[in-house]
Amino acid sequence: MSGVVDLAAVKAAGEAKAKAEQTRAEAARQGGGGAVPPSALVIDVDEAGFERDVLQRSAEVPVVLDFWAEWCEPCKQLSPVLERLAGEYNGRFVLAKIDVEANQMLMQQFGIQGIPAVFAVVAGQALPLFQGLAPEPQIRETLDQLIQVGEQRFGLTGLTVDAEADEPAAVAAPAPGPHDAVLEAAVDALDAGDLGGAIRAYRNILSDDPANSEAKLGLAQAELLSRVREMDPQKVRQEAADRPEDVPAQIAAADLDLAGGHVQDAFGRLVETVRRTAGEDRDAARLRLLELFEVIGPDDPRVTAARTALARVLF
Repeated sequence: MSGVVDLAAVKAAGEAKAKAEQTRAEAARQGGGGAVPPSALVIDVDEAGFERDVLQRSAEVPVVLDFWAEWCEPCKQLSPVLERLAGEYNGRFVLAKIDVEANQMLMQQFGIQGIPAVFAVVAGQALPLFQGLAPEPQIRETLDQLIQVGEQRFGLTGLTVDAEADEPAAVAAPAPGPHDAVLEAAVDALDAGDLGGAIRAYRNILSDDPANSEAKLGLAQAELLSRVREMDPQKVRQEAADRPEDVPAQIAAADLDLAGGHVQDAFGRLVETVRRTAGEDRDAARLRLLELFEVIGPDDPRVTAARTALARVLF
């Protein structure tokens, strides 16, 4: 555990404090700085929102960064402890969770060699806290030091938390949409194993409403299930292993990977296939990868990471 008392040696701490005070004053003038809901104490952060969600927020309250990944078992033990403590400290710090698989640039910028890794940002100053698992008493001690120094050196008094702000307001049920009945029928067909019926229903919706996100997702899922239903998994995987240059074999294996829940394996296989091929073969692998993105959804961080990887091999 590297304690945060090293903040006493932060270069230009006085300038950082002045900047933090200026930021808080500007937020107050614009009507900000009020109470926040408990849900605002633990947030997911990506590269696009890092300046707003971390750097700017660190002028009001220390922001603790939890670098994690889905495959990291120690992360699954540490993250719940940090989340619980964020609620217990009630606005004295904000926990920002960063998935390193989807935000590798941030991982590189912080010089992280292994995860879990925990940093803090105070008045724009980045500070390493600890790496790996740590006992809860030591985590509390480090947080207490962080908060104390944030108050004494930078005037950070934390956030006011409105415990009732997260309670859902009563809202009227939305009016039925024009395609709700067809969507329901498509879902019923999908649940019953009638993949052809589900595909036809989703395509009918998209012919009238090409931007319907629910129909896009449903169609992508139904088409994937239809493709893999008759596959012999052992044969498909063996052919893909024996013939890495065979694009149809790699596409079939990627379908099987995704249907089995191995999302990153499927995406990685097709990105690598795009990298190795050209012409029609490259287009076939690229288009199937875009179709698989639809199955997972555009907001999933694994899709974001795979899009970045695809752009690198294309350009």
